[in-house]
Amino acid sequence: MRDSNVVVIGGTGFIGGHVLARLAQDGVGTRVAARHYETAKQLTTLPYLDLELVDIHDDAALRRLLTGCDAVINLVGVLHGGHGRPYGPGFRHLHVELPRRIVQACAALGVPRYLHMSALGASPSGASMVQRSKADGELAARSQPQVAATIFRPSVVFGPGDHFLSLFARMQRHLPVVPLARPNARFQPVYVEDVAAAFALALREPHLGGATIELGGPQVYTLAELVRLSGRYAGHERRILGLPDWAARLQARLFELLSGEPLLSRDNLDSMKTDNVVDPQTQALTADALGIKLTALEAAAPHYLAAESSLDHYREHAGR
Repeated sequence: MRDSNVVVIGGTGFIGGHVLARLAQDGVGTRVAARHYETAKQLTTLPYLDLELVDIHDDAALRRLLTGCDAVINLVGVLHGGHGRPYGPGFRHLHVELPRRIVQACAALGVPRYLHMSALGASPSGASMVQRSKADGELAARSQPQVAATIFRPSVVFGPGDHFLSLFARMQRHLPVVPLARPNARFQPVYVEDVAAAFALALREPHLGGATIELGGPQVYTLAELVRLSGRYAGHERRILGLPDWAARLQARLFELLSGEPLLSRDNLDSMKTDNVVDPQTQALTADALGIKLTALEAAAPHYLAAESSLDHYREHAGR
């Protein structure tokens, strides 16, 4: 893959940074799309990487970005996209219309490979708008037969810079008790470096061009267990107060009324009605089948959560 040219869309986020670092390690040349330089400047230190300032929602600009590339990786995803049936306009725009436009451009330009980030639980009959829009996004990703689309369905992804365990750790620094919605919801968190390894492997292996790959870590946890572990590793474990469903929905509704992205939405609650774990009954490949040695949460999370907790403490006392 050293002479390849891969376009990465959504590369400025948490997972994108790790995927790009892994591709750089493998000597893969990448073009990264960004709307503004400030959101991506931390990536410019990586070798074999070109930063392209471009509006990916402009069809002409998207085609210029993809011209001459060998594959496209799309990591774009949101947890909040408005309300509607079967899902809100933000979900439609980013989860469905964007991948459809990308693969249409790939087909027109002769780009043979497309790697698409979906999620465990994606289903047209899913309880949440996220799940339903992710399912339609998978259909959009495979809407051009001449473009081989690889679908990735991870569980929640953890690692340095995540917005999952790190969020729970920060909450416990400031709250004496954690009121927790759906404490018994089950997850199979996967380490971000293992996700990056799966993308890098799929790029190297043409036979994975039409595959669906489900990515879960080596162990399943309840949400309460994950919150408890995040607090313990950050040095300030708190008591967890499980909320009944009516109180959880009220909490989510109150969060939705606040400015900015909510910590928890009613749609997030709906997503947690389904266990976020790899289903052995599906025909999807898994990390084990690909030969990826999965990283245990207990091996990675204590290091970065403790470091982030120390940094939070420094910022607090420095008045930042």
